[in-house]
Amino acid sequence: MTIAMIKSLLDACYQAKRIRDLLPPLPKGVAPAYIQYLDAIGQLERQGVRVRVSDIGDTLDIPRPGVTRTVKEMEAKGYLRKTASEEDGRVTYITATEAGKLLSQRYSEHYFSLLAPQLADISDEDAACTIRTIEKMHRVMSERRGRIDE
Repeated sequence: MTIAMIKSLLDACYQAKRIRDLLPPLPKGVAPAYIQYLDAIGQLERQGVRVRVSDIGDTLDIPRPGVTRTVKEMEAKGYLRKTASEEDGRVTYITATEAGKLLSQRYSEHYFSLLAPQLADISDEDAACTIRTIEKMHRVMSERRGRIDE
């Protein structure tokens, strides 16, 4: 890849961040991460997983301390419920409350179902390629971050 292409790719990533800023406003006190967490929990539960903090961190590629902090915030606001495992009290499972499910449904399902027809000319193949490229770039940049090679 040429330097010019790398710069163009980084510019596209910046533009992608700006696209996220165009999403509809969330209710007061709701962080964008809450929607991501609720989506991840729902996805994992549909796969039959009893969700733990580590599962959310692994799914979203976020360090556990940050996940723990956000889960506590969401629990305090009534979007998540934590329950201790009956088999091992050290293990805590996380589920969305009715308020959390409603927030996720109202924001994700409603908004994205309205957006889908407007993005119909972007094929699933193109979208998947973009996702793979961004994920690979993130992985490379994250691995490089810890090294000093200048």
